[in-house]
Amino acid sequence: MAEVSLRHIEKVYPNTEKKKKGSKSNLKVTEEGVLAVQDFNLDIKDREFVVLVGPSGCGKSTTLRMVAGLEEITRGELYIDGVLVNDAAPKDRDIAMVFQSYALYPHMTVRGNMEYPLKLKKMDKEEINRRVEQAAEILGITEYLDRKPKALSGGQRQRVAIGRAIVREPKVLLMDEPLSNLDAKLRNQMRAEIIKLRQRIDTTFIYVTHDQTEAMTLGDRIVIMKDGVIQQVGTPQEVFDHPANLFVAGFIGVPQMNFYDAELVRDNAGDYAVKIENVYIRPSDEKQENLRRNKVEPQSITLGVRPEHIVLADEGENVLHGTVEVMEMMGSAVHLHVNFSGRDNIIIAQTMSLGGKNPSHFGAGSTLTFSFSGDVIHMFGKKDGKNLEA
Repeated sequence: MAEVSLRHIEKVYPNTEKKKKGSKSNLKVTEEGVLAVQDFNLDIKDREFVVLVGPSGCGKSTTLRMVAGLEEITRGELYIDGVLVNDAAPKDRDIAMVFQSYALYPHMTVRGNMEYPLKLKKMDKEEINRRVEQAAEILGITEYLDRKPKALSGGQRQRVAIGRAIVREPKVLLMDEPLSNLDAKLRNQMRAEIIKLRQRIDTTFIYVTHDQTEAMTLGDRIVIMKDGVIQQVGTPQEVFDHPANLFVAGFIGVPQMNFYDAELVRDNAGDYAVKIENVYIRPSDEKQENLRRNKVEPQSITLGVRPEHIVLADEGENVLHGTVEVMEMMGSAVHLHVNFSGRDNIIIAQTMSLGGKNPSHFGAGSTLTFSFSGDVIHMFGKKDGKNLEA
């Protein structure tokens, strides 16, 4: 039940060692040190579920720990419900945090673990019991209240960790990769549990993950980070349909977007077309208008197309040719890894749309033709990787 505002937040760590050879980190290094988080600006609404997502080392957990008060803020201002809390102790911020490692006390029962933060506040015993029973019911762990953590599965332990956080009825609930220790089936179940949970408690959620599937399914809005810098903020559908740059386009979506070298050209009438190999693809009217609005000049571009937006086509004009290298049978769909222009491209073909062909028809070494329409393409500048329509 709180609004959270992060304004020009930065975190600098002392640069204690030289950059290792072969390191992929592009964090900015100044005389002051390593900038782990750079000029982070975000306003989170009351009861909103915001997900920070990005690869390892992008600064998402550091940002969460600054909100929690576990990391000192180097520069910038952090407000919770309009109150500046930069110097407030973690216990005075009215937040609760769920960690990746559960962090349960092994010698205490489930009830004891959930009661502990309330006992520290010297809360009335009846109120403690009420909150613990209510949280246990919400999370489906009432029958485990008298067990110790070692007698629980990973998913049950994570429910206890979440229960210990929500009994405090915090204004803000922080979650740092809480599902990463669970297997795939349990992760799916716990994602559904978290969605149900946020519908039942009046709390603002800030959730950190490197798993973009979690981000897409859980978040009202997603904050995509790379090298300590926000790349894009938007709803899951917005970042999927309109990625701000090449990084976002490649990070969001499973399998990831295919990229091609192409040329953006313009005819005498002022209409744009994308030339790839000897094929011309006309962007949709909406994309034409966006390009005109941004006064985009003809240039070499990186063309992006999602695997599910590519269609298998019969031989003819305006089709591209590729060689199948790997076929993955996924039941209702076939994932075809196709060599095109020396690159691995993925095409997702629904088995119902193969025109009666057996999926084995597309075995390794077979050739195929494919195409895509102008309303599903994404165009990025070669120099800066930015979406030319943005």
